[in-house]
Amino acid sequence: MQNAATKRAAAVAAVLAIGLAAGVAEAKDKIKVGFIGPLSGGTSSNGLGGRNSADLAVRLKNADADAKYEYELVVLDDECKPDKGVQVATKLAADKNVIAAATHYCSAVAIATVDVYNRFGLPIIVWGAVLPDITYGNDYKEVHRVNGTMINQNETAAKFMTGLGYKTWAIIHDTTDYGKGHNKYFSQYLTENGGKILGTFGVTADQQDFTAELTKIKSLDPDVLYFGGLTPLGVRVRSQMEKLGLRALFEGTSGIVSDTFIEGSGELAEGVLAFREGAPTELLPGGKVFMEQYKKQNYAEPSEAYGPFAFAAMNLILDTIEAVGPDRKKVRDTLNATKGRDSIVGEISFDKNGQNSVALITKYVAQDGKWTVWAESEYAKGKRKLKGQK
Repeated sequence: MQNAATKRAAAVAAVLAIGLAAGVAEAKDKIKVGFIGPLSGGTSSNGLGGRNSADLAVRLKNADADAKYEYELVVLDDECKPDKGVQVATKLAADKNVIAAATHYCSAVAIATVDVYNRFGLPIIVWGAVLPDITYGNDYKEVHRVNGTMINQNETAAKFMTGLGYKTWAIIHDTTDYGKGHNKYFSQYLTENGGKILGTFGVTADQQDFTAELTKIKSLDPDVLYFGGLTPLGVRVRSQMEKLGLRALFEGTSGIVSDTFIEGSGELAEGVLAFREGAPTELLPGGKVFMEQYKKQNYAEPSEAYGPFAFAAMNLILDTIEAVGPDRKKVRDTLNATKGRDSIVGEISFDKNGQNSVALITKYVAQDGKWTVWAESEYAKGKRKLKGQK
């Protein structure tokens, strides 16, 4: 007898395996749906992977002869900047022809835009941002999220790292809501698990020189430097650690789980640890077929770590419109009632705040130029040692 996960994988794979048709046999009403993410700037690799994944969901739906509507994807760039995010969110939400949207990788942008979606009544599903207040900070029925939050991520990280035997930490975090949130939750769970924080340093997201902070951290001699921020900042911090001879282990958040961090850090990425909600794409229900379909489209960029979440968000939007029609209020109310929905990222069930509960957090280590699941790494098997590991 098939278990639930096997059945779910089969169901998702069946949906994904729809062949892309050359065209639509009969004319259908055209419906607009939106995507917003960072398509330029330091986190653009994640945004482009998310955009392509949402685009794939639209292409597959348009190729389905049984689909009631033909969909047009409206794509906007938030540049991972709150002010720009509010600008493009307003533009998208003000277009009454846009029925719903998959939005935002960067938490600082997502939290800045929730008021906009509520004011215009545009139902959205966040596909990457992890700040808890995006869903829990307001009672906005328009706002949903398929990925988990930084709370689960940091609880897992703290337990895992103290379990490896590390005792002392220094923390560098960016001063956006994203970085401050990671600092808050990691500090809480680290203390609860017996770890000691020797110093905490807030830096701006565009800061270039960390000599003062890293020199102070070097004098504190921590076992681990915890970094709460995104890839561009993380690459700079990791590089300058090496120049100053700071030998602490580098531990990051989901914000650095990207090919860009590996490429930007080069050999210095080796042995870096990070934590992200969800499983690797190839291990997700329907993940193999998703990767095959993605490859067929010849996208110039990889789907990246959060591409499957963008795909799941857009699929849920499209299926909801198919079920209730192109009506924002009906789509919003139907999304709010979502329970037990099969998807590439597993089951989606929204709580009263529109938050999907994703219990699984994956531990990663950078090994030989790629992010490797910890359990499958040579570090976990004892063939290599992390910095400072006994």
